[in-house]
Amino acid sequence: MRILFYTIFFVGASLYTFAASEVLANRHEAYLDRINEVLEWRAGRVDPADLETGNHGEISASLALGQHIDWASQRLINILEEPRGDMFWMFPMTSIAYLGKDQLSNEAKQALRNAWRDYMPMRGDTENHWAMYYTSLFLMSEFWPDLGGEEWYSGKSSQENREEARDYLIWWMNLTTSRGQGEYDCTHYIGEYMIPMLYLSVWAKDPEMRIRGQMMVDYIMADFAIDTLDGIYIGAHARTSDGQVLEKWNGLSSFFSWLFFGNTPPPRNYGGWGSAFAVAAEHYELPEVIYRIATERDGPYLHKELKRTRERWRNSPERFTRVYKTTYMARDYAVGSDQGGLLQPIQQHSWDVTWAVDDPRGVHNTIFSLNPHWSTEEMQMYFTEYPDFMPEAVTKQGKPSYMAEDTFLGGSPYEQIYQQDDTIIALYDIIEGTKHEHINGFFSKDLARLEEDESGWIFVQGGNAYIAYFPLAPYEWKPLENGGKRLYSPHRKNGTVVQAASADEFESWVEFKNAIKKLPLETITKPVPEVHLTTLRGRQVVCIYGEIPKVDGNPVDYASWPLFGSRYMHAEPNSRQLRLTHGQLERVLDFETLSIRDRVIEKQPEEFDVWMIRP
Repeated sequence: MRILFYTIFFVGASLYTFAASEVLANRHEAYLDRINEVLEWRAGRVDPADLETGNHGEISASLALGQHIDWASQRLINILEEPRGDMFWMFPMTSIAYLGKDQLSNEAKQALRNAWRDYMPMRGDTENHWAMYYTSLFLMSEFWPDLGGEEWYSGKSSQENREEARDYLIWWMNLTTSRGQGEYDCTHYIGEYMIPMLYLSVWAKDPEMRIRGQMMVDYIMADFAIDTLDGIYIGAHARTSDGQVLEKWNGLSSFFSWLFFGNTPPPRNYGGWGSAFAVAAEHYELPEVIYRIATERDGPYLHKELKRTRERWRNSPERFTRVYKTTYMARDYAVGSDQGGLLQPIQQHSWDVTWAVDDPRGVHNTIFSLNPHWSTEEMQMYFTEYPDFMPEAVTKQGKPSYMAEDTFLGGSPYEQIYQQDDTIIALYDIIEGTKHEHINGFFSKDLARLEEDESGWIFVQGGNAYIAYFPLAPYEWKPLENGGKRLYSPHRKNGTVVQAASADEFESWVEFKNAIKKLPLETITKPVPEVHLTTLRGRQVVCIYGEIPKVDGNPVDYASWPLFGSRYMHAEPNSRQLRLTHGQLERVLDFETLSIRDRVIEKQPEEFDVWMIRP
């Protein structure tokens, strides 16, 4: 058994050193075993006699394990005869360069050098593209630090490339830690931030950029951890997929839960990009406070986050607008949302209720509604391509449901959402002639109960969660191919009221239904949708489409919304400082001073437990 020692600081006290417990040492060993599992799986796909199959994933995994080196060298040479993939080519090639520095053949190294001179990768047009592009460019300009512009596809010298990349990455980090991320809380694209930031923290020679990379990995993981229910990413996402919006476990986000928290099975093929993270993951150790935030909750909590939209190029008076996120996390379920509206193009998911399950594989443990909107105006707001072909082109670029009337993905300019604790009120006022004019509500195949009550409430049970769903307008049911039902409501003045609770709060299912039916509720659809509700938690909420919601008679104060605000995460807008707390543990990520500060919140020495904290 390895005994690990970590230093910790606490205010007004001396420097202490504690030995990590056997439990913590075992957890670290299990983490390393999971890393090795991913790498062995990816490298195990290699046939050393076959030089025609295998891609960068097999090459980098083989190099990380020190296996199939001759094959890796020759296969790399073959692949680099026709480079493709743009920024998605850049970061795998960066990992291969660093992992293969002392392993690849001279011919393979020269092929790699030639590719960075002759192949011009596209920079892309999204936040994740630029994170991958500029991190790769920075690291490769450090890898070959003294080359002139004639040796680079960009025509710029190593120093010029390095400075351009550094400037952008620092600007993005400052913006993210001041106003929130633009592609926030993505179920797949979390990897496109985690992977480049990990590489920066492991391979950057510049000490400032190295610590920035580590701090950003911590930052993204903390942002992720607090919005997970048993490892499942819940609530609003800037981007998710047609599959994962229903089967919430099956995606790259669950790879990070499995790897770091060990509280969910690994997703199929480890989420796709999992092995790209695994090749350098042994050099990163998750801070204990983030692990505890993800896995040890002291009862239900309400959490708020401030994010921002992606850059808006047209049809908006502002380049970025604010996104107000709310999460209510309980043991048996979670409710999460943003304020609705057209916050992101293509793959926005604005709210849901998710219930806990013992095994999430193949399970659709969620319920939500949306207006399935699409338009060229939306495309032109966020993209720079010509408007005539853009919507249809999107459906051929991995987003097949974008224009479909039965889609369960997308934002709408005609949607307004407010969440109070574990209550959701979503209102819709859809203009005539838009695509599309109806509401889709998703009702899972995995609901234990579904009962339509004469009161207008639809009562369902998922796992140990009771959920009440009230549609403001008439509807009909449409079957889904994968099981379950789609609530289809073809009325432009519309809305959804949802109240969740734990089954343990009630003596019976009947008692829950009676409690919901006794709640004061008034709904109006004209001239605009309107809801007056006293929630199960006793809060009086008034939501009128086009107006700021009121709670107990007071307008919601969006102006004071925190960057992060809950018992576990604390940050104010523009502070560039994130404070993480759990029990006595505290970790501060300070981007103003570029420092990480850990401490145990002071109490009598004899009361201290054994903690593991990274120095």
